Amino acid sequence: MKVLLVGGTGTISMSITRRLSRMRDVELTLLNRGGRSAELPDNVSVISCDIGNEEAAKTALDGLEFDCVADFIVFSTEQLRRDIRLFSGKTKQYIFISSASAYEKPPRSPHITEETPLKNPYWEYSRNKAACEQILLEEYHKNGFPATIVRPSHTYDERSVPIGLHGNNGSWQVLKRMLDGKPVIIPGDGTSLWTCTASEDFAVGFCGLVGNTKAVGECFHITTDEQLSWNEIYSAVADALSVKLLPVHISSDTLSECGSFTDYRGSMIGDKSNSVIFDNSKIKAFVPEFACKVSMREGIGRSAKYMQEHPEAQRADEQFDNWCDRLIAAREAFIKGFNS
Repeated sequence: MKVLLVGGTGTISMSITRRLSRMRDVELTLLNRGGRSAELPDNVSVISCDIGNEEAAKTALDGLEFDCVADFIVFSTEQLRRDIRLFSGKTKQYIFISSASAYEKPPRSPHITEETPLKNPYWEYSRNKAACEQILLEEYHKNGFPATIVRPSHTYDERSVPIGLHGNNGSWQVLKRMLDGKPVIIPGDGTSLWTCTASEDFAVGFCGLVGNTKAVGECFHITTDEQLSWNEIYSAVADALSVKLLPVHISSDTLSECGSFTDYRGSMIGDKSNSVIFDNSKIKAFVPEFACKVSMREGIGRSAKYMQEHPEAQRADEQFDNWCDRLIAAREAFIKGFNS
């Protein structure tokens, strides 16, 4: 089975690349700009190309056909239509990586199935993913384009700790604040439930769909069945670092209004502040071997320790750190002034 992954070295996709490379019947090729090629298994081929340059990609793919193509870096309808042009007639299956954040917010029910409506007025990222899904399903029904849609929720690997609030450089600065004995901001009161899925577990479900003709025309989310509150998640990080957690709770509304340097309105009001429980019956029916073996506490702790021990994973974020200090100080000053 010939499989092409566009990207293939990211937080979600590297685990998929590793798993597919171990499957005897898979001939795996990646198409990307070669940023992490040194970490790839020896039996994985690489086409060095920026798919954003459609003419260059068309030339690089000339004469090639695949049983499955999965693109991990499609975020707009323009990029999706480019893929449809590039891969129509070249693949028996095209897997689009959407997002579980596209489900309606606020949810009418915390119990989420693949039939839950896609409607997120808070996050453009999620609306773009939903628009791509609509185009793909239309192409499938009208023209037979062999689309399968996968909706990850919060998926992480050893290089990233799944937390509720961080800056543009990822989660390391939050860990550093903990290690330095500084307070950390937890959105809301920290009691809403969240689901974090280890990428190696996600890969089991995903790879079970690769080449599965019954999955064409279908949509799936792939997550763990476990939920923890944000307070429990942050406590798990602190425990892994062997430090005391100093939490400061601030409402998601306030954070979204104050965080002008990034889209907290989308990522929190449109995603992480909502308690959701995913029903994974569908992916389990299509991929019976799918089961999440990494508990959230185990995975979070493992990632926190990895980042602490690997300097290359420690991306400092002075802007976010200063923002946290200012916001916490403003909160304390307001409380002091209000009570005086």
